[in-house]
Amino acid sequence: MIVTLDYESELPLYSQLYDEIVRGIADGSLTSGDSLPSVRSLAGDLSINLHTVNKTYQRLKQEGYVQIHRQKGAVVQPLGSVPATPEFRAMMSRQLRSLAAESVCRSMEEEEFVEQCRSAYRSLKGEDPS
Repeated sequence: MIVTLDYESELPLYSQLYDEIVRGIADGSLTSGDSLPSVRSLAGDLSINLHTVNKTYQRLKQEGYVQIHRQKGAVVQPLGSVPATPEFRAMMSRQLRSLAAESVCRSMEEEEFVEQCRSAYRSLKGEDPS
């Protein structure tokens, strides 16, 4: 899995790294039982602070995407083992409302917005995005 971070982005690096790893789990680049690189190794590879990677791994653990083992490090959990909780659904709704608001302000048609959402979801599921 290749991780791409935008060091100039307003989005914090730990959030970008979290998003990249979750995307990798969703699209199958990372599968159940895969070990993530050590905190030190990933921080070195990405030229970021150890604490940034550690914060990302702790958030992934908290959300149920990985388990942290003393000997194995961070290990990916099976796909589907993290339920869509009411809290997740509320967060998703907030984020979608923000994206919808920006789309309206930029005069994007509803159908194009919905198609973008559908395409992103299907591409992560390995389905034909069209």
